[in-house]
Amino acid sequence: MKRIITATVQNRSGVLNRVTGLLSKRQFNIESISVGRTETEGVSKMTFVVDVSDEQKLEQLTKQLNKQIDVLKVSDITDKAIVARELAMVKVISNPQLRSEIQGIIEPFRSTIIDVSKDSMTVQVTGKSDKVDALIELLRPYGIKELARTGLTAFPRGNQPQVTDMKSYSLLK
Repeated sequence: MKRIITATVQNRSGVLNRVTGLLSKRQFNIESISVGRTETEGVSKMTFVVDVSDEQKLEQLTKQLNKQIDVLKVSDITDKAIVARELAMVKVISNPQLRSEIQGIIEPFRSTIIDVSKDSMTVQVTGKSDKVDALIELLRPYGIKELARTGLTAFPRGNQPQVTDMKSYSLLK
């Protein structure tokens, strides 16, 4: 079963390597990963989508991540109400005659064209993973020259707790 795990970490050299190394050592396959700074200086958030076969392995994973020195908080947000998005850039083979047809396909997805050349155009799409997948499948018959996806970024909706039980937020200030 795919699980969405977030880890709030100190933004230091080697943290990503240690966290992904731990996942690899425990034989968890990372389906996607995104990392970026948060609203707090010196703190980053990692979002992993991992395939976890049972609850015991999931508990082991969160405990092992929490033991890491630079990890401040680990949450499994899979079953919570969340806001989740992914970004993809798709370079599609196109000539001037196909451009309006492709524009018609991407418009309902609220996608944008971010680059056009003589023989291709690059489309940017953001949204839930299934929306990104659907657009990619619609563009595939035109010929995809290149594709890059960010991986899922997510956090709980509204006023659900986001920052609780951190080891020590005050250490960062």
